[in-house]
Amino acid sequence: MSIQQNLNSIKSAIPEYVTLVAVSKTKPVSDLMEAYQAGQRIFGENKIQEMVEKHEEMPKDIQWHMIGHVQRNKVKYMASFVSLIHGVENFKTLKEINKQAKKHDRVIDCLLQIKIAAEDSKFGMTENDATEILKSSDFSELKNINVVGVMGMATFTDNQEQIKKEFTQLKSNFNQLKTIYSDLKIISMGMSGDYPLAITCGSNMIRVGSSIFGERNYN
Repeated sequence: MSIQQNLNSIKSAIPEYVTLVAVSKTKPVSDLMEAYQAGQRIFGENKIQEMVEKHEEMPKDIQWHMIGHVQRNKVKYMASFVSLIHGVENFKTLKEINKQAKKHDRVIDCLLQIKIAAEDSKFGMTENDATEILKSSDFSELKNINVVGVMGMATFTDNQEQIKKEFTQLKSNFNQLKTIYSDLKIISMGMSGDYPLAITCGSNMIRVGSSIFGERNYN
């Protein structure tokens, strides 16, 4: 199937309230343009440098989402255009995003990354960490960021019960955090292999790559 057919079949199968982020990391601009021609406007990259290069080449009505681990020293390269940063894992990163957003007179939307996976390799904070940040006076002084939700990555496993448990945990974390910070509206969870399950567990934003663009080539 073509990229356009893949996109259409995913979009027709997910509820209207779910935002589809096309994960385009490692893919050439020609593939992204095929998705763009098919109506896709939200693209997710996990390396800032790659996202910057694609942003320069592509139409300006695209919303770029940074979905990978955020290196603080590179925030400045995307601050002028990034639409949503998914993987904010601590207060220092929020502070840096705020500082760089201010230079461009922008307010950048961010998601707090909650660690729901059993693997040590996955980044993220606990619900308690997130609560402390959202309640802190330091956080209330950051005027150039807008925390709009949470993001999580399930364990890389075939065990559906475990994945379901982790997704359900993120939904529960979201509900708790929303009681102290009512601006939260996004739950970003679910990727190519597990997004239908993520949606049934409460996700309203999915990050889908290989099901749209085909398998990735890391060579």
